[in-house]
Amino acid sequence: MATTRTAAAHWEGPLFGGQGTVSLESSKLGTFEVTWPSRAESPDGRTSPEELIAAAHSTCFSMALSNGLAQAGSPPQRLDTRADVTFQPGEGITGIHLSVRGSVPGMDAGQFAEAARNAKEGCPVSQALKGVKITLDASLE
Repeated sequence: MATTRTAAAHWEGPLFGGQGTVSLESSKLGTFEVTWPSRAESPDGRTSPEELIAAAHSTCFSMALSNGLAQAGSPPQRLDTRADVTFQPGEGITGIHLSVRGSVPGMDAGQFAEAARNAKEGCPVSQALKGVKITLDASLE
């Protein structure tokens, strides 16, 4: 069964002097402030699209790796994944680095590295970030 998750953004003013919010509508976990300086310079208690991508990617990767390890007969005790998404103004997202540390009884470092490579390739967020077709519906009020 397909699921759809929804977030919504509200923005006021120009890019460099404006401000906005992003709301996690499906989960109702909260509404978070965004500004250009919080995206391109320092967060100062606000989030950014890149941080939200990092959250999605690190979570999806961890789930994919956990599943792959379990299917191979070595379920993990623990996985700690970090995703660093680099944003360069004028260029966009220039790189994503995944770093994972795990505790997997009975598995050696080579096996774990191979499972992590497979999870990186199979993770739906990794696949979406490779070059997904993006569609748009726009209207004026």
